[in-house]
Amino acid sequence: MKQLNQTLLVIGYGSLQSGCGLLGIRRDGRSRLTARDAFPVALSNARRGLAKPSQHGKYLAMDIEPVDRSLPISGKIAQRAALGEIGALGLTFDRWQAPDLARREEYDPDRLLELICIADQADKPLGELLMEIAEHTRFDLLSYRCELYRLLNYTSPGYIFHPVEVEGSGIALVAIGSGYEGSGDQSVTSRRREFAMDRLLSVAEALSIAPDREGQLEYFTECVLGGMHGLNVDDLIDEAAEGSAVFAEIAQRVAASAADENLRFFEATSLGEATYAKVFAPASEGRFSRMLRSAGQNRGPISP
Repeated sequence: MKQLNQTLLVIGYGSLQSGCGLLGIRRDGRSRLTARDAFPVALSNARRGLAKPSQHGKYLAMDIEPVDRSLPISGKIAQRAALGEIGALGLTFDRWQAPDLARREEYDPDRLLELICIADQADKPLGELLMEIAEHTRFDLLSYRCELYRLLNYTSPGYIFHPVEVEGSGIALVAIGSGYEGSGDQSVTSRRREFAMDRLLSVAEALSIAPDREGQLEYFTECVLGGMHGLNVDDLIDEAAEGSAVFAEIAQRVAASAADENLRFFEATSLGEATYAKVFAPASEGRFSRMLRSAGQNRGPISP
């Protein structure tokens, strides 16, 4: 009999898009994650921005939400995101890494393991179990969180795992911030509600309110470094900021990390150079490429 849930498929859309972010370089390896595989994903019906107060510092972390809240976020394996899609990273983790993944997302590790065991007992992949809950609640984020709370008698003020169907790969987990509208339990105040974060912010907006400006810039750099692997992160780079001092500052930070990013990415994703060159595309022309050029860089994935 085939053992289910020996691996977990996860969508990274913020700092989990880069080797620097996955390995927790700026946090001295704390919250480090190492995947057994990775591939580029294009997400539909999704928008992201800075909104969830981070547990790792006094700055805002990335959050994601559906554009049409009556429909699910969906994905497909694709080197390039089409118009209306955003780039992200598909990551495969071994089951034993579930506690580390949970801690990184401010979710109780024991509860994630319990959720996996519930899926095991139901003889279903975890993603399929969560998708059934999402479909039952018609993909309403708060209703989904309430159902998950009733199942586990637990919800998180940080991130909560939601299902995303990835065409040709399966149903992945994506960490969505415990919402401004509610965590799923009235006794648990979400971080977004606690700090009155009722919408997604651009980096310029986040910098105007973040107590830790340095931490905010370093975190954002981890997110946009995913552009080096062909992931479309142009939605994160505020078009109005091009040519501004903020744009230039981020560009310099990206350029400073670029030299080590590929090797870090190989380590964080367990990919070799040959496989990486086949699966990932060079950075496409757009805001990210212009950012690199503005800092005197023109880097992309290593060629075979």
